[in-house]
Amino acid sequence: MTMNDDPELLDISDDGPEPLAHPLVTLGDDQHLPVAGNAALHRYLQEISQYRLLSREEADELARRYKETGDKEAAYKLVTANLRLVVKVAMDFQKYWMQNFLDLIQEGNIGLVQAVKKFDPYRQVKFSYYAAYWIRAYILKFIMDNWRLVKIGTTQAQRKLFFSLNKEKKLLESQGFKAEPKLLAERLNVKESEVIEMSQRMDNWDVSLESPVREDSDEEQKNFLPVAGPSVEERVAEKEIREWMADILAKLLKTLNDKEQAILRERLLSDEPLTLQDIADRFGVSRERVRQIEVNLLAKMRKYIEKEVPDIKDFLEEFLNPW
Repeated sequence: MTMNDDPELLDISDDGPEPLAHPLVTLGDDQHLPVAGNAALHRYLQEISQYRLLSREEADELARRYKETGDKEAAYKLVTANLRLVVKVAMDFQKYWMQNFLDLIQEGNIGLVQAVKKFDPYRQVKFSYYAAYWIRAYILKFIMDNWRLVKIGTTQAQRKLFFSLNKEKKLLESQGFKAEPKLLAERLNVKESEVIEMSQRMDNWDVSLESPVREDSDEEQKNFLPVAGPSVEERVAEKEIREWMADILAKLLKTLNDKEQAILRERLLSDEPLTLQDIADRFGVSRERVRQIEVNLLAKMRKYIEKEVPDIKDFLEEFLNPW
């Protein structure tokens, strides 16, 4: 589900989560609210427990009133009565976000407000079931946007894969299968490359480029990154060659006639070379004549450069071949 999903398209059934009867109760062997050592969370849970839960009929009446009249008091009562629902939904995502449980609650509360705005009370759907979808959607988006410094789930398909991958791995292993990328891809209906990429992203944490390579080292991680493209030495050498060639060509130009200079400057060395016909029209000669002048010019260039710089045969092969 995305932030722009039409509520009419949501698959909502009557088996969704109910609000907690009281936020400080024990929820079972595998679900515990992380209140120990967190005074802010403990205080928040105490505060929201003061709001009375609504019956189905009361929630429907408030929803209708807000839908028809825009009554902000009705919307406020719907939101506050379901704050405990946000806590319950957020608990399902504790293992994905260990920094601060209140972060998940805050995002879930935004989803709850959105649910109040979007809810249609005339569709015979219980509000708490509908709201759970919006709460979950906002929590999911928050986790995906903040799981790493570099976002690892930027599309709806990637977000779905993020939360399904580990679950499917455990299911396959419990059934005696080896959770290989190909099998996971078939089960999750995605490409094998997507499974491999997501697994790598989830298994590796971000490392700051400014962090030292070791605790006792002054060298930073960024100093060991591979450099894309030519090295400094290669760039310097290329610059020297270009300057050297420019100097030789400048001397060569002084020995050429007008037609040869035009061919060299405006055809052989230009980023937007003229055609043979363009040069032929300028000098009032045939296209074939210009081609012959060009062939003779290339030969003259080779001879001149070999004279100026002996032992340069290999370079000339590379330099003159494009022409």
